[in-house]
This record gives sequence, structure tokens and C-alpha cells, in this order.
Amino acid sequence: MRAINPWINFNGNAEEAFTFYKSVFGGEFTKILRFKDLASEEFPIPESEANKIMQIVLPIGKHNALIANDVPDFIGRVSEEENRSKIYVGAESRDEADRIFNGLSAGGAVEGPIDDSPWGTYAGMFRDKYGIEWIIEFDPAFEC
Repeated sequence: MRAINPWINFNGNAEEAFTFYKSVFGGEFTKILRFKDLASEEFPIPESEANKIMQIVLPIGKHNALIANDVPDFIGRVSEEENRSKIYVGAESRDEADRIFNGLSAGGAVEGPIDDSPWGTYAGMFRDKYGIEWIIEFDPAFEC
């Protein structure tokens, strides 16, 4: 298997959210594809959807990427209150865990402050300002 990467659906603010994520993780987008880029006679795109994101990719680390799109209006809105999954980030140090946790949780809601866990790691959980849920963890016993 080459990779497993999270793909997030947004309600029209994917580019804004990914600009925020880029400010925390660093790096450059490797793809920004808008719905208007796919428009044709066979696949007409309404003007209201033209600049929405069809796919945006932000590489994170050596072999991972965060991917997203805006959901077109005809499909309906994404429920931003779902609690079915979280994005897990395995940090390489406590400092990196703190930097990512503090950066991504800014403006969001912390569910579990980052701290030493009962299972021997350094971890925290939050929902970011875009409604996406994250777990940030540093496990000193895990070596890459």
C-alpha cells in the first residue's frame, strides 16, 4: 500500500481551511483544482460553484497528504457536527506535538488538553475552527 490519507469535505471553505492548515504544517499545495477547471458542455458548472475546490492537496511529512474538496450545493451541506472520525497526527517530539496542537486548535474547541496520557504518550484532542476533529500525539516508545 502506498499511503492512506484523510480526505475532508467542506461547505465552500476548503481553500480557507487549507490555507490555515498550511500555516501550521508548512509546505506547499501540490494540487488546487477548481470545479471550473472541469467545466465542459457535458459537465456544465453553475457560476456559483465555479471557484469552489474540486480537490486540494497539502503534503504533510514525508509520505502523507491532507486532501479536501468543497461539496457542491446540489449534493447538500456537510454536517459539521458529526463525530464519526478524527484525524490522527503522530508527532516526532513533544515540541512538534505542542506546535501542531496549539496551531490547529486556535479558534476551535479543545476536547482534551495536550498532556501526558495514562497510556504513556503525550496527547490531546480538539475540534478545529472548521469543525474537523483532530488527535495529536507523541509516543516516545514509537520509533519511525
